[in-house]
Amino acid sequence: MGLDTPLSRATQLVQESNRAAGSAERVKIGLLTPLTDTGWVVAGEMMTRGACLAAEYVRERGGIDDGKQIEFVLEDDQATATYEPMWRSAVGGMAKLAIVDKVLAVLGQWMVRTTPWVAETCERLGVPHFVTTGHPEVTARQYRTAFRTFYTTTERAELMVRFMKEQGARRIAILAADSLFGKYFADAVQAMASAAPSSCEVLRFDFDAVTTRTVRDELRQIKAWNPDFFVNLGIMVQMDSHQITNQAAEVGLRPGVPMLVGIPFPSVSADFWRRVGANGNLVVWPSSQFRPGWPGLTPIGRWFVDRYTATYGAFPSDMALTAFTDVTIIAQALSRARSISRDGLIESLETGSFDSWRGPISFARNSDHWHHSPPTIQLLQYQRVGASLEDAAIVYPPELKSHDYVRPKVAVET
Repeated sequence: MGLDTPLSRATQLVQESNRAAGSAERVKIGLLTPLTDTGWVVAGEMMTRGACLAAEYVRERGGIDDGKQIEFVLEDDQATATYEPMWRSAVGGMAKLAIVDKVLAVLGQWMVRTTPWVAETCERLGVPHFVTTGHPEVTARQYRTAFRTFYTTTERAELMVRFMKEQGARRIAILAADSLFGKYFADAVQAMASAAPSSCEVLRFDFDAVTTRTVRDELRQIKAWNPDFFVNLGIMVQMDSHQITNQAAEVGLRPGVPMLVGIPFPSVSADFWRRVGANGNLVVWPSSQFRPGWPGLTPIGRWFVDRYTATYGAFPSDMALTAFTDVTIIAQALSRARSISRDGLIESLETGSFDSWRGPISFARNSDHWHHSPPTIQLLQYQRVGASLEDAAIVYPPELKSHDYVRPKVAVET
């Protein structure tokens, strides 16, 4: 393991967290997340940060039940992905956590392509699983063991399409990575955009997420088609959303044509403006209500923001927030459970209500959100270059709106 890599840093965090538990009886929780270059390592490291801060929060409040403390077992879900499929690597890591390490619950995945395999493995082994991706179907499969506090790609797509239609869209262009995330997201946007009422024409291009280095030809075709909106569904590998944004400006598609993005990467404002500059102005993206000045932040949410900021010098990402939320919910559920066991945890999760950054969370069994308590989603827009996340305008839905949507000037053919 390298001296300064996402894997080494995450491992050190977990070791420090476990040492802080001292000699107390432990409750084992697995962290199954990408920490080597075949996966999205930023997500893995952020998840580890959030989880370890959750263990700190629990320690400061006396632990679980009669003083039990959290012990993490960290597993790189891409450990063997250089020589076998990603899903095999992730399932292998999950099996180790469940059978060898005997964890009580597990957090993961961040990659949509591996999520169904891990979820099915957890179901077969009876391990409570907090799903940390936006996979649109996994909780809808009504697994006994699957729980989620994050929103899905379908929920994001529905809000984005509703917004575009209300803005009078008749032609919507989509450029999507051919990963499962890109496919699910693009399929949902295309189906909803094409559906009545106010059905739209859709022009869609998919590109190879691993090998593609330029999408300029596709962007030129989109520009020539003269869409009302352009939906950028790049992911964070190779030809990512930042590069697509810059190439769209190079070919003259941007800034004239309004752009929406599926991944909330603009929320990391310092990195966003460094990588795209003025090309990112007036972009619109889906996000939860979580940001520094949101008045609905609860005491547990404020503790997390303050401690994360003091520790890492930045506002926490949704990835860190989700892990913190899930671990603190597990701790609350175990403190009320009839037994400190997998079955006891599942029963407690299904019947209780739990404190979170946005208020009480519970896990109902219904067809819309089986074991799924998603946050409210809104569409944000940067309306000046260099704006911070706190400055971003809420432009949709109407009941949450803080500012009117600013539409770029229509591109002029030259």
